[in-house]
Amino acid sequence: MSNMRKPVPVPEGVEVEVAAHRLKVEGPLGELEHGIPDALEIHYDTEKRLISVSRRSDDRQSRSLHGLYRTIAANMVEGVARGFQKNLEIHGMGYNVAVRSNTVVLQIGFCHAVVVDIPEGIQVEVEQGAAQPDNPARLTVKGRDKEQVGQFAAELRAIRPPEPYKGKGIRYGGEHVRRKAGKAFAGLE
Repeated sequence: MSNMRKPVPVPEGVEVEVAAHRLKVEGPLGELEHGIPDALEIHYDTEKRLISVSRRSDDRQSRSLHGLYRTIAANMVEGVARGFQKNLEIHGMGYNVAVRSNTVVLQIGFCHAVVVDIPEGIQVEVEQGAAQPDNPARLTVKGRDKEQVGQFAAELRAIRPPEPYKGKGIRYGGEHVRRKAGKAFAGLE
């Protein structure tokens, strides 16, 4: 009982290997490998250059895994072919960011600089190092593994998430921060 879903096209320059419940994809940006559960089968058509995912049964678990692993396969192919990126902005006067050797150094209002190690497979580029009043500091997290790029960007953002009163902190590019009004002046009694 296998159901076929939309196949994943594989661009030129990307090699796919399916063996023993493992999917391995290799391209210009490197290689990625992922395990496949027993409930699913992955097929690679070398002539049409398509990866298809099918399930062995129609039980609830198999149906839920089907779409997930089709998306994982598509992300792996796109990651080794083009890669993924997340843009971050740092808002706040005097806040700045720099990349030194294999670390990100953040000056974000603490009494010390925050130093974060860059994981293997991730690149960080600083577009603008220092934040100005209407021009935030900008950095880009890039890599071939979508999950790893998103996780590292989230870890950087969690160091100083944007606060709702002045909007200072680290946010994703284009993220809207809902602002709150400050305390109203109580006046004299």
